[in-house]
Amino acid sequence: MKKLLGKTGLEINPLVYGTLPLGPLQADLTPEAGGELIRYALEQGVTLLDTAELYGTYRHINQGIKGYTGDLLVASKTHATTADAARTHIERALREIDLSCLDIVHLHGARLQDPFVERAEVFFELLKMKQEGMVRHLGLSGHYICAIEKAADHPDIEVVHPLINRTGMGILDGSAEQMSAAIKKCADAGKGVYAMKALAGGNLISEARASFRYVLDLPGVHALAVGLLSKEEIDGNLKLFNQDVAEPEEWEKLESRKRDIRIMEQFCKGCGQCVPACTNNGISIVEGKARVNRDDCILCGYCGAACPEFIIRVV
Repeated sequence: MKKLLGKTGLEINPLVYGTLPLGPLQADLTPEAGGELIRYALEQGVTLLDTAELYGTYRHINQGIKGYTGDLLVASKTHATTADAARTHIERALREIDLSCLDIVHLHGARLQDPFVERAEVFFELLKMKQEGMVRHLGLSGHYICAIEKAADHPDIEVVHPLINRTGMGILDGSAEQMSAAIKKCADAGKGVYAMKALAGGNLISEARASFRYVLDLPGVHALAVGLLSKEEIDGNLKLFNQDVAEPEEWEKLESRKRDIRIMEQFCKGCGQCVPACTNNGISIVEGKARVNRDDCILCGYCGAACPEFIIRVV
C-alpha cells in the first residue's frame, strides 16, 4: 500500500521508519543490528526512512540499504543555527549513508515559533542545496502549531512533519485539535504530511493501537513515522497501517512489553518541572540534570508529560 505525499510526486508506505530509537539517544543499537531491522522493514514494504543529524543513525541506514534495489526514500533534518552548519549536516548525511541526494530535508524547528525568520539563513542554504541537487524536497518539522500553519503558506515547503497525538502531549502552543486543523491546512495546500510522536515519546505505548488509529485517521495525514525496535513491531505496525488489521494476541504483547524511562541528557536543562509531576519520588535533579531513581520509578510517564523539552521518554 502506498500513498502520494502531497504534491511531491513521492509515493510512500503509510508506515515511515523513524530511526531515532536505534541510535545513541535511545536503544543504542550497533549499526549492524539497526541496519538489520531497517533492511527487514524495507523488504516488508516500508519505503521512507526518517533520520536527523541529532539521531546518530546515518550508519545504521547505510548498513540497512547496502545492495538494496527496491523502493527507498530517505528524509533527514538539520537543527543547525548557521548556514555552514546546515551544509555540514547534509554533507555528513550524504557521506555516511552513501547517497548522492536526500529525498527530503526538514528544517528541524521543533521549538521555533517562526522558523522561516528565526532560521532564515539556514533555510536559504537549504534552498541552495536543493538547487545544487543535494536535496529533492524541502520540509519543516515542528512542535509549534503556529510554525506548521506558516509552513502551509510557504511556497518552498513541500513536506511537513508535525508532532501530533491524541493527548496533545508535546504540542507547545495549543491542543491536538488545533494541531489537527493546521495539518489539514497544510494538506489542503498540497503539502505532504507525515506525522510524528503518535505515542508521545513512548508515554502512550499501552494504548498504541488507538493512538496510531487516531493520527492515521486525521484529515490530511498521509503517513506516520514510528520508532521500531523489533521485527515483531515492524510486522504488527505494517498490518495495522496497511490492512487495518490488529491481531489481539500480537498487539497485547506489543502494548505490554517491558518499558523503561530514557532521558536524553544532552538536551536536559535541569528545569525541575519533572520532579513534582512524579507521584512516587522516581525522578530528581542531580548536578543540573534529571535522573531516574530506578527503585522508585513506576513508569507512569507523568515526568515525560511535564517535561517542556520533551526529552523524557518511556521506551
